[in-house]
Amino acid sequence: MGLFSFIKEAGEKLFGHEEEKKLETKSIEELNFEKATRLKDRILAMGLPVDKLNIIIVDDKAIVYGEVPNQETREKIILVVGNTEGIGEVDDRLDVMEEEAKEAEPQFYTVQKGDYLSKIAKEVYGDANKYMIIFEANKPMLSDPDKIYPGQVLRIPPLEE
Repeated sequence: MGLFSFIKEAGEKLFGHEEEKKLETKSIEELNFEKATRLKDRILAMGLPVDKLNIIIVDDKAIVYGEVPNQETREKIILVVGNTEGIGEVDDRLDVMEEEAKEAEPQFYTVQKGDYLSKIAKEVYGDANKYMIIFEANKPMLSDPDKIYPGQVLRIPPLEE
């Protein structure tokens, strides 16, 4: 559990251009509720296993509650929420159900201009050929190893020994 920072201006959009126009008439509370609903729908559509999922948006912070089976799912949910345009912080209040996973802290990497997965793998693992480990760890958020963007935050799993 903790507070994670993201680049507010980077990330996937929650609404299309026409939807944004319609939302301009809503109150900030209604808009935040709509954002939270879209984020929950996105997480569930990805098939991430989570019970009692709830998201509350306050300004540019998303507070995420729920129960997840393991650390990997926890990290993926944090990234789905944080890699959304307009979200600058994720307050992680997810409960991890596996005892051994509760101690592990996530390692994240913020993509810089000019980065690509093999370059990141070389930096964090010392071996550019391990880029598929990073790609697999970020599925279903990533659909192609060549489609990353500056400001995106990626999950960096530990190497298995």
